[in-house]
Amino acid sequence: MRRRLTALEPEQATGRARELLADIVERHGSAGEMVSTMAHSPAVLEGYLSLSRSMKRVRMARPISEKISLAVQEWIGCGTCREAHEAAARAAGLTDLDIELARQGTATDPREAALIAVALKVLAEPSAVGDADVAELREHGWSDRVIAEVVGVVTLNLLTGAFNLLAGIQPEPAAD
Repeated sequence: MRRRLTALEPEQATGRARELLADIVERHGSAGEMVSTMAHSPAVLEGYLSLSRSMKRVRMARPISEKISLAVQEWIGCGTCREAHEAAARAAGLTDLDIELARQGTATDPREAALIAVALKVLAEPSAVGDADVAELREHGWSDRVIAEVVGVVTLNLLTGAFNLLAGIQPEPAAD
């Protein structure tokens, strides 16, 4: 896929985006293609970085967060994000079956399957989320904090997936 937006080097970015990119490069050695491309909009870049940092403080366990991310990215269709979350899911201890089920929007554990289902509803049709959905999650033992964090996980994934698709940042097709 052809890149629609180009990644910027810190010296090509302007204002706040230049500062943010320079800081990331200084701390990590590089900013990555998505972040460097987001630098076209200082507001988008700063918003992404802030939300990403905030979501690292969620109470939701990493394996279920990755399952939700996989389900959301499968629905959105961002191959770059899906690949990144598959790797993160494996690092979090998920099996190939866990990953495949998450990509299908479910899990072997009914408690997790309910949370993933609501996450996909938040993504696809938020106005359809209702009292029964929240009550079911509570019956499964999910706290209000984790239920609220679902929206953050979905939002972060929507931001990254939609941005990558718009910018044309997708994995190269596999060679035959």
